[in-house]
Amino acid sequence: MKRKTLIILVTVLSGFAMVGCTSPLTQREQGGLVGGFIGAGSGAIIGSTVGHAAAGAAIGGPVGLIAGALVGDQLMAAGQTQQRQVDTNQVELDRLRRENRRLREQQLER
Repeated sequence: MKRKTLIILVTVLSGFAMVGCTSPLTQREQGGLVGGFIGAGSGAIIGSTVGHAAAGAAIGGPVGLIAGALVGDQLMAAGQTQQRQVDTNQVELDRLRRENRRLREQQLER
């Protein structure tokens, strides 16, 4: 029991240290952090059913970290794609406004 408490304490303190010592996290980093905690927790729960909670957490943590980082990376890529599309649309909107203004000025001149 004492060892399990120590592992949980070290895991939580490591998480606080990682979050507290960095600049704002990217989606990839957030996904990795959340995935690591979920993986370690799930691994500890699954490992405790067979009597090896620490081994389960040690295996589940990195697996969750990688999975979470991959999901976060995909979210970042999707966000960047959306932003490029928004930027493209804004450029086109500005062009159409200029064209509309030019046509109105031509109409008033006649």
